[in-house]
Amino acid sequence: MTLNEKPLGHLLAGLLIGSALGTLAGILFAPKSGRELRSEIMAKRNALLKDAKDIYADAGEKASRIIEEAAHQTMALKEDAGRHFAETRQKTKEILFHGENKHADAGVAEK
Repeated sequence: MTLNEKPLGHLLAGLLIGSALGTLAGILFAPKSGRELRSEIMAKRNALLKDAKDIYADAGEKASRIIEEAAHQTMALKEDAGRHFAETRQKTKEILFHGENKHADAGVAEK
């Protein structure tokens, strides 16, 4: 995460606080009838809820992509580790086999 990126929670909190302050400022500086005011508050609330749902949906999609990519990379690492393990096992067997042969050859040469 770079310094310019902010967690989704901070974005959502900022969105909620900004909307609340905007609504309050609208109430204080533009007096309207009760019906108009309630209608405007409901419209802003609905817009805020829609924005929050969109942010939530985007976050869910991003999380799913990240999880899928992590699973893919984990499988690739597992396969790579298995391949390295098999190669190391084979090399170890070869070294042991050559060591036993050299030991046996040395025993034959001493006799």
